[in-house]
Amino acid sequence: MAFSPTHTRKGHRLYRYYVSQAVLKRGAGACVVGRVAASEIETAVIDQLRGLLRAPEIIVGTWRAARADISDLTETEVRDALDRLDPLWDELFPAEQARIVQLLIERVDLAVNGIAIRLRTKGLTGIASELRTIEVQERKAA
Repeated sequence: MAFSPTHTRKGHRLYRYYVSQAVLKRGAGACVVGRVAASEIETAVIDQLRGLLRAPEIIVGTWRAARADISDLTETEVRDALDRLDPLWDELFPAEQARIVQLLIERVDLAVNGIAIRLRTKGLTGIASELRTIEVQERKAA
């Protein structure tokens, strides 16, 4: 089911949420979910994304895709790069977090029983490459 970001203001407070396209087109009863607070869905997406980046099949798939551009890249380097992203996440500026989310996530499907994330392979390889470059530079500087 498709959702769109929107917001409303009450006084000086901004309330952000996602609203179902069905609700927008056909009214409040058209969708079981209807509206979801933006902070709830965004936190769930980030938590799931962080877990996916540790999944062995994601690491291997990223490594295989990245080898086309970086022939000497090892699976261990990809794993180490993606492992570095998780503890680094909370230190990033919100704009950088948003950039990474846009690079990594192609689509988020929301249903009554949870969410499903479709990742962008090119985004994963790009992030792994960026993190690998940073790691190499840090080793040279040390």
